[in-house]
Amino acid sequence: MITKDILKEIILSQREFLDNSELGTVREKEKEVKIDGSFALIITGIRRCGKSTFLNQLLRKQKKGYYLNLEDPRLDDFELSDFNKVEDILKEMYGEKGVYFFDEIQNVEKWEKFIRYLIDKKEKVVITGSNASLLSRELGTKITGRYLQIEMLPFSFSEFLSMKKEKPSADAFEEYLMKGGFPEYLKNENPSIHHELLSNVVMRDIAVRFGIKNTAILNKIAIYLISNVGKEFSYNSIKKMFSIKSVQSVIDYISFFENAYILFTVPRFSYSYKQQQVSPKKVYSVDNGLSANNSASFSKDKGRMIENKVFLGLRRKYKDIFYFQDKNECDFVVKEKERITGAFQVCYSLHEDNKEREINGLAAALKEFKLKEGLILTYNQEDEFLVEGRKISVKPVWKWLLR
Repeated sequence: MITKDILKEIILSQREFLDNSELGTVREKEKEVKIDGSFALIITGIRRCGKSTFLNQLLRKQKKGYYLNLEDPRLDDFELSDFNKVEDILKEMYGEKGVYFFDEIQNVEKWEKFIRYLIDKKEKVVITGSNASLLSRELGTKITGRYLQIEMLPFSFSEFLSMKKEKPSADAFEEYLMKGGFPEYLKNENPSIHHELLSNVVMRDIAVRFGIKNTAILNKIAIYLISNVGKEFSYNSIKKMFSIKSVQSVIDYISFFENAYILFTVPRFSYSYKQQQVSPKKVYSVDNGLSANNSASFSKDKGRMIENKVFLGLRRKYKDIFYFQDKNECDFVVKEKERITGAFQVCYSLHEDNKEREINGLAAALKEFKLKEGLILTYNQEDEFLVEGRKISVKPVWKWLLR
């Protein structure tokens, strides 16, 4: 519990800091924003990806807005009942009927009760959070059907270009490929930013929250996975590799990593959901720069770095992404409304040694899902093939990312 005077002081200092902060790079997600009194707008994503800056951009567009950042260490003793004091203070200071903006709200236990209370009063609410599972679980039970969700990732290529004030080119893409899209890292290029980020996610978002004592193993598994993007793994293989007693522990750990947005897993496509669950999965990192600065090997394989960028490009648009494998393999197929609608193959370059393999893998997926065309994405090549009446286009990843 915090006194009203201290809360008022914190609210004033936070708002002053915001008002003096740079607005930053305009995010593509802005066009998806709809602030409505009937719904809470939820902005989720990994730490440091720009959610707070995005919140500030939205706040400054409102005629009247209320703001509270619950990541502030001065609010460590903040309790659910303190929200009532905050509501009174905000209305005293800024008047009635403003939009509520709460940053990193998951730090307050049972926060969802207050948000439901505001929604029931037809108040407009925007909140951010760094833990997908926490948000989805609590929203699902407390404010079902009363929220809209936006998922934020580190900068896209176009956002990177906007920040750097550069024109689209293969050279600009090379920089983006290596450095990734975390705004703070792009400003300073200090590897410790990525080291600290990974540590905070593993320690604060996972180990502390879920009571995991062996943080060394947790950290090793995280680094291993984000260093091996595009590679298959099974829960059993991770169990044996790190001498973990229980497969269920491995399943939990990887679920925690995904819920904290540090990585994503992609299942092998099967018409059987059960088969999807038991087949090996592939893993992808939330950011190339994060992986490169926490791994000695990742940045040496540009093919996998490009594949990771393609996955992130797909993730911005599609929720259901798989890899396809029979006699041949296709890197990605995407599903919309219960059917596969796109197939994508990725390689650094298409040449005589890999051309047949890459084309055959994509052609097999096109045939399986009755698709008329597919895409091979490379570093900087353009071409076109016709295989069994199906069109296969070859395009540079950097041009495709700007589509």
